[in-house]
Amino acid sequence: MSPNISPLRPDALAGKRILITGGGTGLGKELARAFSASGAVVYICGRRGAVLEEAVAELRCTAAHGGDIHGHVCDVRDADQIDAMVERIWQDGPLTGLINNAAANFISPSADISPRGFEAVRSTVMDGALYSTLACGRRWIAQGLPGSVVSMLVTWVWTGSAYVLPSVMSKSALHAMTMSLAVEWGRHNIRVNAVAPGPFPTESAWEKLAPIPKANVGAASSEQVPMGRFGRMHELCNLLTFLQADGCEYLTGHNIAIDGGHHLAAPSTFAELGKLTPEDWAEAKALVRGKAVQEKALRSTS
Repeated sequence: MSPNISPLRPDALAGKRILITGGGTGLGKELARAFSASGAVVYICGRRGAVLEEAVAELRCTAAHGGDIHGHVCDVRDADQIDAMVERIWQDGPLTGLINNAAANFISPSADISPRGFEAVRSTVMDGALYSTLACGRRWIAQGLPGSVVSMLVTWVWTGSAYVLPSVMSKSALHAMTMSLAVEWGRHNIRVNAVAPGPFPTESAWEKLAPIPKANVGAASSEQVPMGRFGRMHELCNLLTFLQADGCEYLTGHNIAIDGGHHLAAPSTFAELGKLTPEDWAEAKALVRGKAVQEKALRSTS
């Protein structure tokens, strides 16, 4: 199959209304592009208003089949902000789907992780997904509506991974949430699934996970992928579109790996980072801190 060709109908998501957390950049933005092009009304949220406005302006040009896109400034770490946002969306009509995509991560020897660093990842990944899922799920249950939740996870929930412990722990919690809520909410016709992408290059993620050339052995090598290549964005978008479309209502409680067989062949995504010296780690941390300062400055001016 050639790039950008979908096996699904062009209007596969016509009539759907889907919220994507962290949808202004990276994977979330590409999912928003694919969903709105397939007919869905898409809502993206994030902390940077300027980034959301730019994404909405760009993606509206590619929306089709009745699709559209809207942006909401929201900090997913704050349950009250999420509930208020979902309530505003619901005033225009109930959502049909939720993509828990907002994420945070960094590479570090586990012994060096501070409580603040752990909280930064956990509050975005685990807390944000839980709050968003409950905000939508409670409304679906109260109104007797079906719904589809998909959380973006990692294959580390099965294998573990060195040097990204806060993310491993937080994503593993969402893996457990997926299985638990699938059972609890199945009688309400609410499906809860997850997707575990392998290496799909995005600038925002890989800048943090491979900040120096020596760190590329973990995040940016395709040598350990049995298919010998990185994932192509349309492949991931096709899977997520399928999970939000009609026709697979019996699928729930699963975490689907889309990684070219990577997790079956490689012991750990970042295992080779054990080769880095303390000086290498110091260089990586300095570069990551510099990027974080830049992002904070952008948020303060948005």
